[in-house]
Amino acid sequence: MLYRRFLTAAIASVLTLTGLLVSAPAAAQAYLQCVPFARAESGVDIRGNAKTWWAQAASDYARGGEPREGAVMAFAGTRGMPMGHVAVVKKIVSDREIRIDHANWSPINGRRGQIERNVRVVDVSDAGDWSMVRVWYAPIGDLGLRANPVQGFIYAGGTPNKAPSFKAPVWAQNDWKPGNGLEVVAASLGQ
Repeated sequence: MLYRRFLTAAIASVLTLTGLLVSAPAAAQAYLQCVPFARAESGVDIRGNAKTWWAQAASDYARGGEPREGAVMAFAGTRGMPMGHVAVVKKIVSDREIRIDHANWSPINGRRGQIERNVRVVDVSDAGDWSMVRVWYAPIGDLGLRANPVQGFIYAGGTPNKAPSFKAPVWAQNDWKPGNGLEVVAASLGQ
């Protein structure tokens, strides 16, 4: 009798754990990614993982190694960042420092998918060619510890968006706090 109870509990635990693991990828898509944010902010209309943007841009957009306001900064995929990353250049501070707007870089207050604006980026490449950068990372309150490879900059042409054009869901806005109620989160998923 005791054996049956143990076996039943063990099977229930395995099924519960399996259900949680299978549903995790669907939950990961519930927060804002860098690609739709960069597309909306820059006007560069490219689809697919961020690591593919540089190659895809070759036929439709001017590309280069120089940061310009409104350009998309295309990060290469790495072991720590396998899908790459894209961000929008908002300000040139100096020949080795810029400010960007991007999404889903720093987990803020334990939440992924955050929009970060006016983020500091420093060129740390030996040649000063923007091929390797360090990016501000909110959890440590400083530039990130790892250097990130950059493929280059994709130029949208025309005047960059001066006002934010991306309307983030309620749960991705910086003033949202846990406990606002499930109805707030559910309503925002329909946007």
